[in-house]
Amino acid sequence: MKGVRKIEAILLVWGVRDEVLEKLPLEGHWLYGEYDFIAKIELRDEFEMEQFAEELRHLIHGGTFKLMPIALSTIKNGVEGSETVSMLESLKVSAP
Repeated sequence: MKGVRKIEAILLVWGVRDEVLEKLPLEGHWLYGEYDFIAKIELRDEFEMEQFAEELRHLIHGGTFKLMPIALSTIKNGVEGSETVSMLESLKVSAP
């Protein structure tokens, strides 16, 4: 059986100016308080999550964000069709 993984994560950003938030490559919600921005994102796998975190570090010019995985979905394609399994695994929270 071959498995395809998909990660859902929450992105929180703080301590950045509005001009930087406008450049973020995703849709989300601006907040006023402890955090400046929140978004739910979907990624293909852990590698894409790490690449996205690195892109954010360069865009934000620092580490004022948290990327927290909330769900991991695995789609197993077997001989008799496909089966979807959703679970939360112990993926690390990316908070530079």
